[in-house]
Amino acid sequence: MGIRPPRRRHHGIHSLRGQLTLANVALLALGIVVATAVSLMGMRHYLLDQVDAQLVKTRDSLTGSQLTLHQIDSLTTLAFVRNHLTPATDGSPQPGSIFAALDDDGRALSIGGFKPTGTQRALIAAVDDPRALVRDRALHDVTVHGAAYRTTGARLADGTYVLLAASTDALHKGIAKALRLDLAVGTLLLTLLAVLTMLSVSRRLRPLEDMVETSSAIAEGDLTRRVPSSHHPTQEVEQLRLALNSMLQQVESAYRTRERSAAQLRRFVGDASHELRTPLSAIRGYLQLYDKGMLSEPAERRRAWDRMNAEADRMGRLVDELLTLARLDQRPELRFRNVDLSRLVRDAAEDLRAQQPGRPVTVGADGTLLVHADESGLRQVLGNLVANVRTHTPAEVPVRLGLERADGVVRLCVTDRGPGLAEEDAARIFDRFFRAGGGAGSGLGMAIVQGVVTAHGGDVAVRTAPGEGLAVTVTLPVR
Repeated sequence: MGIRPPRRRHHGIHSLRGQLTLANVALLALGIVVATAVSLMGMRHYLLDQVDAQLVKTRDSLTGSQLTLHQIDSLTTLAFVRNHLTPATDGSPQPGSIFAALDDDGRALSIGGFKPTGTQRALIAAVDDPRALVRDRALHDVTVHGAAYRTTGARLADGTYVLLAASTDALHKGIAKALRLDLAVGTLLLTLLAVLTMLSVSRRLRPLEDMVETSSAIAEGDLTRRVPSSHHPTQEVEQLRLALNSMLQQVESAYRTRERSAAQLRRFVGDASHELRTPLSAIRGYLQLYDKGMLSEPAERRRAWDRMNAEADRMGRLVDELLTLARLDQRPELRFRNVDLSRLVRDAAEDLRAQQPGRPVTVGADGTLLVHADESGLRQVLGNLVANVRTHTPAEVPVRLGLERADGVVRLCVTDRGPGLAEEDAARIFDRFFRAGGGAGSGLGMAIVQGVVTAHGGDVAVRTAPGEGLAVTVTLPVR
């Protein structure tokens, strides 16, 4: 496994934390801008409507009263007109209302004995066509001495034109002040949102940072590390944590299995080389003796020939067993069919009686017991179990082959009353090339038994103790 440096945490603008914060701030900023624009537009519309309503009311009053300019001068309301409709006499622009009169030629006229002021003249100058203004019922925006006004016009009964204007400067100043207030409050809200988002996202993303740290630790070789659970996990992050821990568990198991398989393979190759070296060395030695003419007697040549044949047979059996184990490791497709296991047990017992007539053999497999299995594989299992008894126990030791069906499985038990095995030897009985006490055989028979039984979906177990014999139980599922 390669070692990678741990990943560094990035808290900049390109990190998920920064992007989420920017997204939240941008959305709130957009909302503030839209809300501010809508509110200010509504405020301006409402205030302008009030100004326009007052101007229209005054205009309609003048038009409907059929007054002349002379009558306006002589009315007792002159003081009101002078105080509220005329600007200061010094001509300086003043917030409020402007009342200006002009004749058909566009010349400014005196009102109430007061000569036209600069503000009144500026209003008249700002209106291009008073007649069009009077005919147009809509109100217009004009600028007088740099100040904004809303203006309209009316025609008196004597043909005099009057211009009415109301300042909107205070309205614009109020809107500007409201805009500054909204910007200040919006900036404060954006700052507060950014801070809260950073804190919240940091807490929510802590499990992801733990995953990064765990992955870095595993990349450095610590396969036991797992992602810890957070105090307040979200559903999605918790599901990701559980899935990642499950994956890491499988990765660790696969890595341990690979290491164990690699170690077993190295031991297997070493043991196989050792086992094959022995017969090859014997055959090579006899051939060298023959080549050097040291086997001059016919009896010596015959003995050498028999020894070479025996070693060749031993090497052939060893190669066959190795090939069988190799095929079992590749999980071949077995040819399953209904097999009478009772008949196979009886056949194995008969073979043992023929090979060792003096051994007491008991069979507990009467009748017919069908299992769905590979017949050649089961014959090999029985043959290896019987051969194990024949090889490792004296010829007079009794042996029993039992078969029973229970709880949906079939149990085959081969029991002998031989010397048995020590606990440490029993734990290694299925290891390849293991021979208890350095006994005879290749040490592959029980490994083949386990491989065939596992390929059938069953299991095999041993029960033994020194001086109490050996019992091997094969359990096969009934399909």
